[in-house]
Amino acid sequence: MLTSAEIRQHKAAAQHLEPVVFLGKHGVTPEFLQSVAQALASRELIKLRFAAFKDGRHELAEQIAAKTSSNLVTVVGHVAVLYRKKPNVAP
Repeated sequence: MLTSAEIRQHKAAAQHLEPVVFLGKHGVTPEFLQSVAQALASRELIKLRFAAFKDGRHELAEQIAAKTSSNLVTVVGHVAVLYRKKPNVAP
């Protein structure tokens, strides 16, 4: 879980990001979840745009966060912001 201070910080940082993953008519498929996981592996904070399923975006965003082991920062309009801390890798 994120603290309210961390949520505010991530919301502010996400304002300058463009969506990198788009949820289309095929829904939450294993391939879609893999692309979300890959995006989170390369950056800790990503935006996800709902091109379809706009009515259930809050529930879907929570499900996507749970299935990718990430935190849902916020859902605003048709965009969700997800955060997953990169693991510390020792050199």
